[in-house]
Amino acid sequence: MAHEGTGGTLSVGHHDKKLNRRLSKGLDEFNQRATGTTDADQGELSVKAVDDAGELIGGLSGSTWGGLLDIDMLWVREESRGDGWGSRLLLAAEEEARRRGCDRACLSSFTFQAPEFYRQHGYVETGRTPGIPGGAEDVHLYKSLAAEAAQRR
Repeated sequence: MAHEGTGGTLSVGHHDKKLNRRLSKGLDEFNQRATGTTDADQGELSVKAVDDAGELIGGLSGSTWGGLLDIDMLWVREESRGDGWGSRLLLAAEEEARRRGCDRACLSSFTFQAPEFYRQHGYVETGRTPGIPGGAEDVHLYKSLAAEAAQRR
């Protein structure tokens, strides 16, 4: 769907990978100027666990930027939940983030997912977004990685 306007056209559609790359590049440039960070301060991060047969047990994906670990997803297959894999994935990501110079982490988890799991790992709630289907909320969580690193010494 396209809309004509003064000096341009507005179009609405499905996911546009080329647009996402351009938006990301533009935001990175803007953010770097505003914060003094560089491309070296950011990067994707993943942690993967596989069983002896090479099948996926679970994984974590996120990114690091300007000293912040941003966790996008953490998932463990149903039959392996309760075996400590979630904790191992999370702790490995936090350790890699510290190695990259991060001193804090953030994420969000729906109320029907795992906010309590993250609280047990030192994350504190910073806010909620209501309106998730089924009456759920999106819980935003934060953790200081620097405080935990100091405790380990």
